[in-house]
Amino acid sequence: MYKNPAYKNVNSSSSKKKVVSKPLYKPRKDLSKLQKDLMKTHKEQHTKEHMKMMKNLMLKGYCFQQAHGITIKKIGK
Repeated sequence: MYKNPAYKNVNSSSSKKKVVSKPLYKPRKDLSKLQKDLMKTHKEQHTKEHMKMMKNLMLKGYCFQQAHGITIKKIGK
């Protein structure tokens, strides 16, 4: 039977790669005022473990969204 190359299986396991995000910013010693304010409102819905990991990631240079995504995948809510 004739196989059209346009209908190639794009969801094959060999095409999937794990994407590792890199920090957007330089590491810092303390969080900015904006980050601290975000963390205050954020801690109402999440555990201490979640908040601790997020803070560490943000100090390493990750932005709030990156840190939250990584923490949700590793620790959860």
